[in-house]
Amino acid sequence: MWSRRRALGLLVSRDLKVRYAGSWLGWVWTVLEPLLMAGAYWVVFTQIFSRSAGEEPYIVFLLAALLPWTWFNGGLSEAARALRTDGKLIRSTNVPRELWVLRVVLAKGVEFLFSLPVLALFAVVTGADVNWRIVLVLPATLLLATLLTGIGFLLAPLVVLVRDLERIVRIVLRLAFYASPVVYAVRDVPQAWEWLFTLNPLVGIFELFRAGFFPELLDPSRVALSVGVSVAMLVLGWAVFARLERTVLKEL
Repeated sequence: MWSRRRALGLLVSRDLKVRYAGSWLGWVWTVLEPLLMAGAYWVVFTQIFSRSAGEEPYIVFLLAALLPWTWFNGGLSEAARALRTDGKLIRSTNVPRELWVLRVVLAKGVEFLFSLPVLALFAVVTGADVNWRIVLVLPATLLLATLLTGIGFLLAPLVVLVRDLERIVRIVLRLAFYASPVVYAVRDVPQAWEWLFTLNPLVGIFELFRAGFFPELLDPSRVALSVGVSVAMLVLGWAVFARLERTVLKEL
């Protein structure tokens, strides 16, 4: 796969160009979409209803998790149907089929990186405290990419074989948003339910993203769990992908 990195780069570039072709705002949508979502949540939880969850400044707390969630949500939705969407092209090329999943993860990752200046801007405007742990954004990004790639490898061949799975993925992602600490922190969850929320691998990843602004939320045990689950998911996903690859090619 490393020898085909140029092909991967071309696929990622194609994805990004096609996605914004004919759009008036183009790359601005990369920033505008999560910004509008964050604005809506900020109005609801700070201006309309009294809020007991999260930290101040809330918009920074929110964006620090909402931006990586947007990458995870969009990346997983597209990665799950990556093989089925480009079936004809996949059959006619000899590049490793894993690249079709990886190009989705990386393309969405590029969009995520372009959205980070929004977080930086609000951190400056609101006067948020920034500490040295802001560098943990780098391992958090790598960890989220690992988890997303593993789940993508697992789901992409299964969606080809079981078409209903694509709809199930969309439903699960909607539920996963509320089961993940995006608009709240884990410590805001009732103690009786905290252990259940901690099992979510996104918890430790989001805490890494927030650590540069809210170090008190960082729990090494939850981060360790996220690392273990992400690596295990990558191994499992790749194994399933390799096992089902020939069967999937017959179905495409």
